[in-house]
Amino acid sequence: MKLIILNRGRRAARCVDLSAISSWIAGGLVVAVFGVVVFAGFGLARISDGSVATDEVVELQAELIAQQAILNDLKVQADEQIDALALRMGQLNANVIRLNALGTRLTGMADLDDGEFDFQNPPAIGGPALVEESPAANAGQLPDLLKDFDLLAATLDDQEQQLAALEGLLLDQRLNERVNPSGRPIKSGWLSSYFGKRSDPISGKSSWHRGIDFAGKFGNDIIAVGDGVVSWSGDRYGYGNMVEIKHGNGYVTRYGHNQKNLVAIGDQVDQGQTIALMGSTGRSTGPHVHFEVWRNGKAVDPTRYVHRR
Repeated sequence: MKLIILNRGRRAARCVDLSAISSWIAGGLVVAVFGVVVFAGFGLARISDGSVATDEVVELQAELIAQQAILNDLKVQADEQIDALALRMGQLNANVIRLNALGTRLTGMADLDDGEFDFQNPPAIGGPALVEESPAANAGQLPDLLKDFDLLAATLDDQEQQLAALEGLLLDQRLNERVNPSGRPIKSGWLSSYFGKRSDPISGKSSWHRGIDFAGKFGNDIIAVGDGVVSWSGDRYGYGNMVEIKHGNGYVTRYGHNQKNLVAIGDQVDQGQTIALMGSTGRSTGPHVHFEVWRNGKAVDPTRYVHRR
């Protein structure tokens, strides 16, 4: 379509083609629409990208919170394991102290030489140095270490029980040794008469001597040859002042002709304790102690017990 325009100032008329103008307008509209679409799309893209970024931040924050919770749990577990380790160390230390005390007692009871078994100091040890492992090789081995401590604690408990049983045996042995008569009934003096058949010192006739005599000085100490309980203390026919001690295991000892008895019936006496002073009471010719050993109601030769020490 064409439009003719008349101009008064000009003699010629202008012809305008409307189809060309419409084409330009249409093209401009297309460009404008395209720009709006592009701009809108760009805005939408920015909005969309912002949402994605926000979501990622939220997810990272949630993951960080979860990791922090896991880290806190691991810290709590580590603290608990460290507390358990400290507890194990305390138990082991207590066991070692008990074992040291028990070992010291056993050393004394067994009369071991000083220094042969030293429970107060660490044992002498040594050996070549080994190549150290890398820290990574030892990582994550605390539970295994706790198991090792448990095994060591169990071993120490077993050893303590065994040593306690050994202590009981040694104690029984020591008690038996202290109960059974052994040693001389005097601190100073000499053997003046033996066990068995002899001439009676008073009548001169042949008689049976049921003990042995130790001569000495008036007032010398007379000592018990074993632990026991005094079953007699006083005058007794033929013995003068006499002390009788029951030791257990069927053993009884008698100490006669004393100047003075230092114990009474029912007294508990220890091996080596002074129980009387040497004298010459009863059928006696001078200061001495008449020493007898009875076993299961029968007088036996005291010489075998005197020489036990």
